[in-house]
Amino acid sequence: MHQGYQRKRRRPVAEINVVPYIDVMLVLLIIFMVTAPIVTQGVKVDLPQGQAESLPADSKPPVVASIDAMGEYYLDVGSSSTKEVLELEDVAVRVGAIIQLEPERPVVVKADRSIPYEKVIQLMVTLQGAGVPSVGLMTDSPEDK
Repeated sequence: MHQGYQRKRRRPVAEINVVPYIDVMLVLLIIFMVTAPIVTQGVKVDLPQGQAESLPADSKPPVVASIDAMGEYYLDVGSSSTKEVLELEDVAVRVGAIIQLEPERPVVVKADRSIPYEKVIQLMVTLQGAGVPSVGLMTDSPEDK
């Protein structure tokens, strides 16, 4: 054989190919961007319009007590949004438990514009009786419509 010819061995490449990971990340980003506006939380409520300040961006997601056009109560606690109809007492008990665990969490009322004022006040008084220090009201800004 050839004495002067020595075959060079290839060393294995110790690098991770990140191109497939970038592709997957971009596909997930597109999926989340498309589905985020479609996903709506809570109950469909025709909010009254009004000029109001929004919650600070650094605050925790609010607990939303909703009253729909039929006068039924619902509760939306961030990630656990339920469509079950609740009694006023159940709303107070659940919100009271949340406020005991997280006293700084904001609580807002989301009521349909056709609901009598008395029903909204009744919910707000019940929430304050459950230990909520202050209750906010959700509105639509006039330019949303």
